[in-house]
Amino acid sequence: MLPEIGIEGQRRLAGAAVAVIGLGGLGSAAATYLTGAGVGRLVLVDGDTVSLSNLQRQVLYTEDSVGASKAVTAAARLASQSSATRFDVIAENLS
Repeated sequence: MLPEIGIEGQRRLAGAAVAVIGLGGLGSAAATYLTGAGVGRLVLVDGDTVSLSNLQRQVLYTEDSVGASKAVTAAARLASQSSATRFDVIAENLS
């Protein structure tokens, strides 16, 4: 839909892989936009769990997600938005 990206640009996005380290306020929004843009593979890395106190800024989670792994929950939510993106989940802190 964007002429400056075109068909070839969309193919390149579909072939791209991006790691999102941390799926809090910024990471959850970034992962959502990367999925929507058509990135072919996202590696989601976060060892934390969803907290009720952060829901207002962490757009991938709901009250039903409280206590669950952010990485696992984010992958499930994003996969429901795009069957074209592959999600690799690392439910650990990066070290």
